[in-house]
Amino acid sequence: MLKQSLQQKLLQKLSPQQIQLMKMLQLPTVALEQRIKEELEINPALEEGSESDEEEKEDIAEDDDGLFDEETDNDSDDSVTSDDDDDKSSKEDSYDIDDYLDEDEAYSYKEQTNNSGPDDERKEVPLSQGPGFQEQLLSQLGLQPLDDHHYQVGAYLIGNIDEDGYMRRELAAIIDDIAFSLNINTTEEELQEMLALIQTFDPPGVGARDLQECLLLQLQRKQYKTAETILAMRVIREHMEEFSKKHYDKIAKRLGVEEESLKQIINEIVHLNPRPGNAAGDTTRTAQDVVPDFIIYNSDGKLELALNERNMPELRVSGMYGQMLQEYARSKDKSSKEAVTFIKQKIDSAKWFIDALKQRQQTLLLTMQCILEYQYDYFLEGDETQLKPMILKDIADKIGLDISTVSRVANSKYVQTQFGTFLLKTFFSESLSTDSGEEVSTREVKKILSDCIAAENKRRPLTDDALAKILKDKGYNIARRTVAKYREQLEIPVARMRKEI
Repeated sequence: MLKQSLQQKLLQKLSPQQIQLMKMLQLPTVALEQRIKEELEINPALEEGSESDEEEKEDIAEDDDGLFDEETDNDSDDSVTSDDDDDKSSKEDSYDIDDYLDEDEAYSYKEQTNNSGPDDERKEVPLSQGPGFQEQLLSQLGLQPLDDHHYQVGAYLIGNIDEDGYMRRELAAIIDDIAFSLNINTTEEELQEMLALIQTFDPPGVGARDLQECLLLQLQRKQYKTAETILAMRVIREHMEEFSKKHYDKIAKRLGVEEESLKQIINEIVHLNPRPGNAAGDTTRTAQDVVPDFIIYNSDGKLELALNERNMPELRVSGMYGQMLQEYARSKDKSSKEAVTFIKQKIDSAKWFIDALKQRQQTLLLTMQCILEYQYDYFLEGDETQLKPMILKDIADKIGLDISTVSRVANSKYVQTQFGTFLLKTFFSESLSTDSGEEVSTREVKKILSDCIAAENKRRPLTDDALAKILKDKGYNIARRTVAKYREQLEIPVARMRKEI
């Protein structure tokens, strides 16, 4: 049954401009450069350059028009007497560059420009190119004396080896795949033989089905097998579980060796490659540096903040599109109305984009300046113990913005200091109270925790209870489970896994 009712609702909706600003706030410098390039490509009303450049162009165009009119008036009286002489001299002195360039050269001459200055940063990403991992295996397969049937089976097996160099699929499942895709009948025994052949290829350990087999293949490929190598093969073959859990006492007892010999055996194993696929140069690897979004300068003990705007072009609304809008607006044709609508949309979009960039710049500087003042002692000296507890709400309350806005600014942004380049969100941390009632940052506690673990005796690593006791002696009342949480955040394993002999 339909029923009419009167309802009152309070809704909050974001305008397209606000959504665009929120998206641009969370973009780092490199991603913003790409976003500007994309906008320049899709919006013809947006172009590079400042507004002053556009005004200068208009003034020059007006001066040229006036000068042209004046010269035309002055030369009109003499045109009758000098026309014949000018025609003769123009024919003799006129040269055309097209006479000296062919069509291809002339086109490239007109199209190639270089607008870079001496201060512009040249961004060159070093590339390392070479044959891929599977291409290397296929080239080795091609050197084997195989018929077409076995070569196709071997190539299909190589295609199933993952990027780490492991064959993680069951051979029984591959039999059906080869039958359907290549129309080749094979058996599991034949696949075993071809896989054994592939396991003899370089890099050593490739084609293994698990870590244990991978390590064994590498030990077996050693040309000179010492007593430690033979015992290492026995450890991998018979005591892999104890070795993975670092139960060295049990291994030494079962092998009947001394601690020094066990140390050499373990050293033989830890120098093997658990991921042989990564050792074979991958297709293309790029080395990219972190581009900071903020730069903090220390000028004689006074900190100054700057926004990294290198390679950021100045943008403006195209004056040509403004003139086109005026011309089409005077016309009353139906097609002209559609053109006016299209041009107006592009001009409005360009204005919104420029305004969003300016608001982004202001918001970033406002937020980072507040963080700089909040953590001034740290940025001045670089001592992590000087970090104060700081959460997103602290900064949001000071600058009068929403917490989500501060979070977008801090996300994936880097700040360059004289002590290094750091991710901005790492400066945000919770607070802890000491015995004296002073609030300290959790970053300070993590720093002390990592220093204690770095200085521990690796034969007897500190347990979480021992670490909690050390922190308690320093005045930090932290439970053992909190120590375990901080240790995991620092990606430090438990004491048993840190043990060495």
